[in-house]
Amino acid sequence: MATTSFKDRNLLAVIGDEDTVTGLLLAGIGHVDKQKRNFLVVDSKVQASTIEDAFEEYTQRKDIAILLINQHLAEKIRPAMDNYQQAFPAVLEIPSKDHPYGDANPSKDSVLKRVQKLFGD
Repeated sequence: MATTSFKDRNLLAVIGDEDTVTGLLLAGIGHVDKQKRNFLVVDSKVQASTIEDAFEEYTQRKDIAILLINQHLAEKIRPAMDNYQQAFPAVLEIPSKDHPYGDANPSKDSVLKRVQKLFGD
């Protein structure tokens, strides 16, 4: 029974700046169904609460396998990111054009923290 739910997870979702989301939409990840989208474009006017609401929605949907979020946006909702412990959808923090990976503190990267915990570092 559990494999049925994993089989239905066939979408990527993204929370990112305009360039990141546009690039991923051009790559074909966009999906709109019954007024639900699998992407959120974040600019300077979007509040952290809106980002967190989208994060909660995407992590609870049963059709999303992977959620991509720009690292600088993940920092705005770090408590929610740190509290998320589910395997699916997998949440990956990605750099953006204006905020490359070096701008983010590697010690706060959720994937790196999980790998370090796994290896006992």
